[in-house]
Amino acid sequence: MAASPLTLHRLHRHGIVGPVAETPAEAVRRMAAVQAQDYHASLWAVGLRTTGATAKDVEEAIARGEIVRTWPMRGTLHLLAREDVRWMLALMAPRVQAANAARIARDYGLDAKTLARCRRVLERALADGRPMARGALYARLDEAGIDSSGQRGLHVLNWLAHESLICQGPREGRQPTFVWFDAWVPPAPPLARDEALRRLALRYVQGHGPATAADLAWWSGLTQKDANAALALASPRLAQETRDGRTWWSASDAARPRASRAVHLLPAFDEYVIGYRHRDAVLEPQHTRRVIGANGLVSPTVVIDGRVVATWKRTADTRGEAVVAPLRALTDAERDGLRTSAMRLERFLGMPVRIA
Repeated sequence: MAASPLTLHRLHRHGIVGPVAETPAEAVRRMAAVQAQDYHASLWAVGLRTTGATAKDVEEAIARGEIVRTWPMRGTLHLLAREDVRWMLALMAPRVQAANAARIARDYGLDAKTLARCRRVLERALADGRPMARGALYARLDEAGIDSSGQRGLHVLNWLAHESLICQGPREGRQPTFVWFDAWVPPAPPLARDEALRRLALRYVQGHGPATAADLAWWSGLTQKDANAALALASPRLAQETRDGRTWWSASDAARPRASRAVHLLPAFDEYVIGYRHRDAVLEPQHTRRVIGANGLVSPTVVIDGRVVATWKRTADTRGEAVVAPLRALTDAERDGLRTSAMRLERFLGMPVRIA
C-alpha cells in the first residue's frame, strides 16, 4: 500500500526520508523534544535526522551541553536543545508535579519538608558544576539520613529535575550523571505563558505535522484546552485543514513531498510512532501489542511507505545482527531495502549491522 498523504508528509517533517538538520542539536530543536528513556535509541533517533552524524557526534553534543536529557513532560525522559530546556520545563513540568506530589508523599514519604532537605544535600554535592553519577548522589542522601533505597532515590532526582534544580549530564560509562541545573544550562529570561504555548505548538507541528490538537495535548501532557489555545496562538504561522470533523495542523512552509519507497529502521520509542494520540495512521490495530507492549515499552520498528511492517532488535553479542520480526510478508525488494537501511545504521554506530 502506498503511503497516505498524512504519513508521506510526516515522514518528511520528521526527517526520516532525508535528514533535516546539519547538527545533532539542530535535529533535536527541529523536533522540539525527542523521547529518550532508552538512551541508545535516542541517539539513533537524533542521528537518523542529522546529516552524516555518528553516535559519537550525538554523545559529544550531549557532553557539551548542547543537548540536555531531562524530564520536561509526561514524567518521561526527553532530549531537548539547551536553549529550550528552561521554558519547556516551566510550561509543562508543574502539571506532572501536581499529579505526583500526593503519591510520592504517601508511598515514599517524600513530603515537602523531606524534598527541601534533599535539595540542600544535592545542591552542596553539585554546586561546583561537576557531574556526579546517580549512585554517588544516592550515597550523599544516605549519609544525610535520607534513605534512597528502592525507588526513593529515583523519585527524589525526578522531582528535583522537574523543579529545574538538576538535569542529566554526560554519561559515565553506562551510567547517567547529574549536574546542577544553573551550572549547566545558561540563564534565560522566562517566557510569558501564552508565548510558551505558541512556541510549543509551532515547534511540535514543525517536526511532527500534520497533527491535531489531541495529538499535541497527548505529546505535551498539557490539557486539551491548553493545546487548543496553543494552536490558536500559533495559527498565523500554521496551515490547517478540517477533514472528517478533525482539524489537522501543518507547517505553513510544508512543500508537497515526493513519494519514497525507502525502508527505514527506526529506534525504540521513535517520535514517528509515539508522538501522537492515535497510532492508526502508522500501525495496524491488530499489531499494536507486538510493537507497544503492555508495559509501555515501544519496540524498534521497520517502516515502509509510512507504515510499521516489522519490529527489529540488535543482538547483544558481537555478531552485529539486527533480527527483524515481520508483521507481514516482505518482498524481495523490501528485504534489499532493509539491508540498505542497515548500512546507514552501520555508519552511525561505526560497527557492522547485518539483517537477520
